[in-house]
Amino acid sequence: MPNPAILTVDDDPAVSRAVSRDLRRRYGDRYRVVRADSGDNALEALREIKLRGEQVAVLLADYRMPHMNGIQFLESAMDLFPLARRVLLTAYADTDAAIDAINLVDVDHYLLKPWNPPEEKLYPVVDSMLDAWRASPEPPASEVRVVGHRWSAPSFAVRDFLARNLVPYRWLLADEPEGGRLLAAAGLTADDVPLVLTSDGKTLAAPNEADLAVHVGLTTTPSLEFYDLVVVGAGPAGLGAAVYGASEGLRTVLVEQRATGGQAGQSSRIENYLGFPDGVSGAQLTDRARRQALRFGAELLTTREAIGLESGGTSRLLRFGDGTSIAAHAVVLATGVSYRMLDAPGLDELTGRGVFYGSASTEAPSCFEQDVYIVGGANSAGQAAVHFARYASRVHMLIRGADLRHSMSSYLIQQIEAIGNITVWPHSEVAEAHGDEHLERLTVRDPRSGETRDVDTSWLFIFIGAEPRTGWLDDAVLRDRLGFVLTGPDLLCEGKRPPGWTLPRDPYHLESSMPGVFAAGDVRAASVKRVASAVGEGAMAVSLIHRYLEAQ
Repeated sequence: MPNPAILTVDDDPAVSRAVSRDLRRRYGDRYRVVRADSGDNALEALREIKLRGEQVAVLLADYRMPHMNGIQFLESAMDLFPLARRVLLTAYADTDAAIDAINLVDVDHYLLKPWNPPEEKLYPVVDSMLDAWRASPEPPASEVRVVGHRWSAPSFAVRDFLARNLVPYRWLLADEPEGGRLLAAAGLTADDVPLVLTSDGKTLAAPNEADLAVHVGLTTTPSLEFYDLVVVGAGPAGLGAAVYGASEGLRTVLVEQRATGGQAGQSSRIENYLGFPDGVSGAQLTDRARRQALRFGAELLTTREAIGLESGGTSRLLRFGDGTSIAAHAVVLATGVSYRMLDAPGLDELTGRGVFYGSASTEAPSCFEQDVYIVGGANSAGQAAVHFARYASRVHMLIRGADLRHSMSSYLIQQIEAIGNITVWPHSEVAEAHGDEHLERLTVRDPRSGETRDVDTSWLFIFIGAEPRTGWLDDAVLRDRLGFVLTGPDLLCEGKRPPGWTLPRDPYHLESSMPGVFAAGDVRAASVKRVASAVGEGAMAVSLIHRYLEAQ
């Protein structure tokens, strides 16, 4: 296990260098000193440390930083390393704010600048923080190691699954010495990747997601056969329903096929969500909601594919692809939407090998100083462009329209316009993808004239359209022509209730054509496709479920 980290963040380069120099001089033989120049960069470094299964002992943050001050950074950092000791660097004029930080957000100490001489003013503070951290250290994460090829789609799928489920892992290339040694020790060759080595010594060659989930500690089996509430889909709407359902005493189980968060969980930065003036990453928001639901007693099942929904008197039966099922008094459908596949020659063959759907956060550092292409003009594409611009030499956004104004929030458009290495290409679409082992080149076409041009790139991220994940429902509930679930007033036709409706009342606002089955978030017809509205609908669904249950 590498040495624990001491992380410092300060936007003043001179101060940042000075504190790092002084810390390395005294602690460099026992701790790894990590330096960042902004709160965002520091959080990104902490996320990478977390994924590697390493530890952070002390965080030192400057109070006065633009975009995200030191208090806000330390509060966010607590989600990743709650036991790390937190020190705020302040000027004399900011001591009141520092004292408030100690009282309000659990900052351990504040340190006045300048701290010369460090032997008197810096080291004693850090020594005490390290002593306190060692007295109750965070247990080392059980390290999962993944051996694979750089341009292997199955290797990417394993890494993406672990990252989206917040499972720390170490990534090793099969053609490097350590990766080769692990393959040899497991009796495998480079053709057998991805190889996953769990913390308890098990080796999994090219595992499927269900096997992988079981061996890395994710829950896949329900503890009960009958619940008050089953929530299908763990995006913002599903998490909202699970939190409110469990907190109000309903026996609640949340079922997710792949990973919590849905599309929102992949977002690098959500800046228009209430209560987070400096923005919040999708992973951070998802993890907070997941922990909140679990704390209230909800169960979370991963890698469970729902394939059918049936009505049985007052109960509702959810069938899974493995032949098992669970029953409940009520169901919330919160399966969200998926990105539409882009139909162009070469894309299918190169998916996972340079072509990705959604924001593949595990790939961002690998794009360093390279050209990245993004297809799409909505908020998810804009958030990805801003994120990848921190790594790539240039980010190219390909949009079919004339500009972004009709599809993207204005705050994101302003950010994109202010970032020098993002270029928006209007009236552009991908006509073909080229490459052997991985993506090497794109043919980009102007749909108006048909004129094409070839561009060299190894990275294409696609954010187009939204298809509801409702095909598994068949005829269980009524859907519109696009597949979105119809609810409430939309089910009434000339004042008449939907066919098969047996209750002496109209469907509740979020209720589907099957009584006791509700839809929330993006999967619902005519819903507002925003994180905040999805969370609100999840909570509202639970309120309506109480009314439904009281009438039974």
